[in-house]
Amino acid sequence: MEIIDGNEIASSVLRGLTDRISTFGEKKPCVTFIRVGDDPASISYLRKKEKTANEVGILSQLKVFPVEMSQEDLLGEIDKLNSDPEVHGILVQAPLPEHMDERTVFNRVHPSKDVDGFNATNLGKLCQEQEDAFISCTPAGIVEIIKRTGIETDGKHVVVLGRSLIVGKPAGMLFLRKGFPGNATVTFCHSRTANLKDFVKRADLIIAAIGKPLFVQADMVKEGAVIIDVGINRISDETKKSGYRLVGDVDFEKVAPKTSYITPVPGGVGPMTVAMLMSNTVKAFEQARK
Repeated sequence: MEIIDGNEIASSVLRGLTDRISTFGEKKPCVTFIRVGDDPASISYLRKKEKTANEVGILSQLKVFPVEMSQEDLLGEIDKLNSDPEVHGILVQAPLPEHMDERTVFNRVHPSKDVDGFNATNLGKLCQEQEDAFISCTPAGIVEIIKRTGIETDGKHVVVLGRSLIVGKPAGMLFLRKGFPGNATVTFCHSRTANLKDFVKRADLIIAAIGKPLFVQADMVKEGAVIIDVGINRISDETKKSGYRLVGDVDFEKVAPKTSYITPVPGGVGPMTVAMLMSNTVKAFEQARK
């Protein structure tokens, strides 16, 4: 059993991006982050993204708007950024206020600047295996982990636990692609799947993105399976100063001994998500220069 170090792989990705950016001359990639309201988690996530961007040499700017901002006004701000040639990437931080429709907002970001990979055009390009598609950062990070770890996917059975547009669906599509890592047989499971345990137990590779703490147990996993745990859940823990600890969708301690590879939580997929956001921003810059 090998525990995959997401921090180490993410650091390698970021070092490579830093080297690429150093060849660009005076003009650098620029990403704009948009936050509406003062959600504490959003503030924390964006702080990390800004810090990482600055470390690799990507210019970043943060636009913060009040929670009562209208959706039309937000769409207008996005239109301005879409038409700004100095901005190569746009990220609208979720969650948005309840009076806004996230799908409408995400689709307003021009596909060529959609570094979060949420625009319907980029999702369609992913299905068509177009190279210029921007892939949602967490699925892209999963694939990068598989690629750099050298885990074989050709002819393997991949089970995706979850069907969200952000993780589950794009992750499954990536493993259906021709080439490596891909050529897998993919099964999607979700909350309404009958006999879910039977599907999971036959999987060579399990992508757990179901949003339920410790959901995957040892009796659901066959010997030698690979597990990528996307879940980030808080559970009560009185031994911690914060009163909680982070766990994944997989019961790591019980499941890990049965696996050939497994990602931990934290320190697995999470760092890769930010790294792939930076990779998408560099890609947007390079495509804009063509």
